[in-house]
Amino acid sequence: MWNKAIELSSKSHPGPVVHISDNPMDEGKLLIGFESGTVVLWDLKSKKADYRYTYDEAIHSVAWHHEGKQFICSHSDGTLTIWNVRSPTKPVQTITPHGKQLKDGKKPEPCKPILKVEFKTTRSGEPFIILSGGLSYDTVGRRPCLTVMHGKSTAVLEMDYSIVDFLTLCETPYPNDFQEPYAVVVLLEKDLVLIDLAQNGYPIFENPYPLSIHESPVTCCEYFADCPVDLIPALYSVGARQKRQGYSKKEWPINGGNWGLGAQSYPEIIITGHADGSLKFWDASAITLQVLYKLKTSKVFEKSRNKDERPNTDIVDEDPYAIQIISWCPESRMLCIAGVSAHVIIYRFSKQEVITEVIPMLEVRLLYEINDVETPEGEQAPPLPTPGGVSNPQPIPPQSHPSTSSSSSDGLRDNVPCLKVKNSPLKQSPGYQTELVIQLVWVGGEPPQQITSLAVNSSYGLVVFGNCNGIAMVDYLQKAVLLNLGTIELYGSNDPYRREPRSPRKSRQPSGAGLCDISEGTVVPEDRCKSPTSGSSSPHNSDDEQKMNNFIEKVKTKSRKFSKMVASDIAKMSRKLSLPTDLKPDLDVKDNSFSRSRSSSVTSIDKESREAISALHFCETFTRKTDSSPSPCLWVGTTLGTVLVIALNLPPGGEQRLLQPVIVSPSGTILRLKGAILRMAFLDTTGCLIPPAYEPWREHNVPEEKDEKEKLKKRRPVSVSPSSSQEISENQYAVICSEKQAKVISLPTQNCAYKQNITETSFVLRGDIVALSNSICLACFCANGHIMTFSLPSLRPLLDVYYLPLTNMRIARTFCFTNNGQALYLVSPTEIQRLTYSQETCENLQEMLGELFTPVETPEAPNRGFFKGLFGGGAQSLDREELFGESSSGKASRSLAQHIPGPGGIEGVKGAASGVVGELARARLALDERGQKLGDLEERTAAMLSSADAFSKHAHEMMLKYKDKKWYQF
Repeated sequence: MWNKAIELSSKSHPGPVVHISDNPMDEGKLLIGFESGTVVLWDLKSKKADYRYTYDEAIHSVAWHHEGKQFICSHSDGTLTIWNVRSPTKPVQTITPHGKQLKDGKKPEPCKPILKVEFKTTRSGEPFIILSGGLSYDTVGRRPCLTVMHGKSTAVLEMDYSIVDFLTLCETPYPNDFQEPYAVVVLLEKDLVLIDLAQNGYPIFENPYPLSIHESPVTCCEYFADCPVDLIPALYSVGARQKRQGYSKKEWPINGGNWGLGAQSYPEIIITGHADGSLKFWDASAITLQVLYKLKTSKVFEKSRNKDERPNTDIVDEDPYAIQIISWCPESRMLCIAGVSAHVIIYRFSKQEVITEVIPMLEVRLLYEINDVETPEGEQAPPLPTPGGVSNPQPIPPQSHPSTSSSSSDGLRDNVPCLKVKNSPLKQSPGYQTELVIQLVWVGGEPPQQITSLAVNSSYGLVVFGNCNGIAMVDYLQKAVLLNLGTIELYGSNDPYRREPRSPRKSRQPSGAGLCDISEGTVVPEDRCKSPTSGSSSPHNSDDEQKMNNFIEKVKTKSRKFSKMVASDIAKMSRKLSLPTDLKPDLDVKDNSFSRSRSSSVTSIDKESREAISALHFCETFTRKTDSSPSPCLWVGTTLGTVLVIALNLPPGGEQRLLQPVIVSPSGTILRLKGAILRMAFLDTTGCLIPPAYEPWREHNVPEEKDEKEKLKKRRPVSVSPSSSQEISENQYAVICSEKQAKVISLPTQNCAYKQNITETSFVLRGDIVALSNSICLACFCANGHIMTFSLPSLRPLLDVYYLPLTNMRIARTFCFTNNGQALYLVSPTEIQRLTYSQETCENLQEMLGELFTPVETPEAPNRGFFKGLFGGGAQSLDREELFGESSSGKASRSLAQHIPGPGGIEGVKGAASGVVGELARARLALDERGQKLGDLEERTAAMLSSADAFSKHAHEMMLKYKDKKWYQF
């Protein structure tokens, strides 16, 4: 009872117990600290208090000196008091670590509470006093601090987050020996920090385990399983060479545990893109997560010092370098990223350090070529000219513009990129090095639209990207723009939407080969279409038609202006957090389900005229129905469900590849699906995946021998499909997945072999063609929370599981599938959630889990010493089982604690407890005053129970003894 521990003259309650510990030299002496400021040294053998120590301020923590002769207390006024065990009257020393020492011997100003203190000793030198809190009140806005006091020096270490707890790591586990501290483990609210006490300045250890993936907010991520085996060592080697300032030179001091040994031993890599323009490569093999390498993409741009110096970056309020799309080829190690400021950077991997004198740069003017001029009333809007240069096989000359700000005649900003590339030499460390920077420029006062799709191919030396204005293709080997077309121009004369001013009720005959049935989204053959002006009378006269067209033009122009305003607002609001599907707000502003309406209203005409590029895929396949052999090409998918094919004519390898132009020409092949195109892939006749051709990685910054140059000239692009060793003369299959359905198209006939409607009421957020159990399948994640897989090429449903509803756009932005039944997404701004839909992985999950604890040998106990044992100065052990066990103190009283199970488990207990909190608070005061009487009553009750048990036992023994005896056998 508490009233046995305090002074007899004291009538006040000492408050809650905040500390209990035994004397390092005598386990029979217990130190009990009460919050009110009272500390009691309790003798367990005599069951009474040896000493009582009283201070005016509340106590938060207590720590022993290893000799057991002194202890230190931390208080609520920011002071530390050091006490001798045998001098309870006043502390030996009072310290205010952060208090201002006043003159005339006055007490220092009070500080914030010291929440925890530790007292650690060394053999050669002063002891360490380590504490958290205790800062002065006038330090407003200062971050949480850990203070290390050693001798006359006091070091204040600021932390990024609030300190939850800290622990000092020492050379010995025994509290009665010199501790020799070497590190401090600090647990923060969102991090774990280890401080090296053995080096000057107390640097922190570099954390090998990522507790926080969001050093900068994660804006996109990609997941790659079954990567080349040499990739992780290569990334680790360049990552280990990155200079890290301010870290301890020693290894991470905490070890123990074992990694799990699962059946899955394939390498896995996660790439995260961040708001500050950085990329991180993580080793995610088995169930580990370790950072391998970090790349800062913002290094190629000039940093703006203030807002006045960055007039061109106003399409985003902040984070102009945020990563939106990552395209990576693990075999060739080519990397390409698209940023929020409409910029694309191509990187090549190298193990050698280089200095780039001039950063290669291209500026692309990607314009939406449709008539936006408001037509005066009574005048006929000029028809949209049919693009004539689309099928021209000649490459488009590079469109490069100076990086200086320029304006058009009416003062609008024009031909200016959003970011300024450095014009000074750039030192590039080993790892990913900049090959080419591509930027979209402002057009007539309009900022460039953000990029919605991106693809790179190392074998062709090409990168392609698109947005809601059009598509651009760049030869990064020759640093030239090959293709720069609006989306409408890709169709040529085959545009199924007839995007030109027209009546919503009447249809004009386009100049193409067919007419589009808007309601169904299918192409009607020309011979089935009848022109309203040829042979049949029109239901309206020409004047009515003229007025209707003028009215439509007015409505369209106003609608277009409004949609541009909405698009600008959405772009500024969503910044880096937008999906590629969100980057085309003109497509479907009102409908959050992204369903593509095919109605022939005026608004749908304007929506369908704004068609974004949503999917890109390089491949070697049949581009036309008449092709007899596959050839390099690019398949383009749009948000309106159209797939277009662009043929590529590549020059031979070697030096000719750098001299002769790449010829790009649309093939005329058009395929249609419902919903925006998400993913495309190709299969051979056996159903195996045909990956894009790639160039194996080689070191570019090392001079090559003549023999190697000859080998390079003869080398062909590598493909790892099973049929690559044969001539691919047989058919192929194209797998196309959209927001609503999936189709398998037989090539070159272009007939639909299989078709599957994935969802009617929702839409697909992510679709990937992945390898699983020696086969491949189509994996989809829908907005209604379902994960679905389909066999290929037959598209039979294999799995349909409700997993996770789309609660925010972060999930949609980061969800991705990969091989071997793995997937991941950002479950919160700070956590990656990895999941599996593979039975094999589930069965091996327990083997993959690691062991946290492993047995280690305990160090030898410190020598007691002859003289210490002789004079009683050594450590004294105490058999607590002998002291507290049933043999000496008997069984505990039945009335002390009794388990009464109640309904509802812990929740029921919480509910019942909350109702009587007020009653308990009122009753506690009365119970405190009667504590002594209740204690005496309890002791007497326990004695009576013990006596009753003994009497019952003796009576039972007496009964057994005389049960079978007769009266005459006495």
